[in-house]
Amino acid sequence: MNHAVLYVRDAQRSAAFYREVLGFREIVSLPNAVFLRAPDSDNDHDLGLFGVGEAAAPSPAGRSAVGLYHLAWEVPTLADLREHRDRLAEAGALVGASDHGSTKALYAKDPDGLEFEVSWLVPHELLGDDTEMRTLPLDLDAEIEHYGPDRTGALSRVPGTART
Repeated sequence: MNHAVLYVRDAQRSAAFYREVLGFREIVSLPNAVFLRAPDSDNDHDLGLFGVGEAAAPSPAGRSAVGLYHLAWEVPTLADLREHRDRLAEAGALVGASDHGSTKALYAKDPDGLEFEVSWLVPHELLGDDTEMRTLPLDLDAEIEHYGPDRTGALSRVPGTART
């Protein structure tokens, strides 16, 4: 994926959330549109936010209409995932945490209630029978104990891969 564009009620408010909580950098800011770059990304932008006004209805996607469920942003290490967990919790945005075997994931909602994921991927050489696809509660402290806080995740090692 190269980038995502979201319709939000207030582009400036949403941009502040993505900057302050996820560490995105603002590239271009217009009155009703903001373009952001994920940390460590060299893309021209990873996220575009278009403001459509406070009267906008919540997205019915997944409840009464088809639509995108969420976007996922990758972090390079489990220490980074822990930092994101703490910032998301402090912002009141964290809504869940799952162990998917090969992926350790946090789920959160932005100011408009749009859900997103922040994840760390188990390095390919460490995948085994205990990393099959599943959904269990995430014990992040145990994962850090198992893999170490600074081990680089699978896709983080690919040059040009955007990370948060």
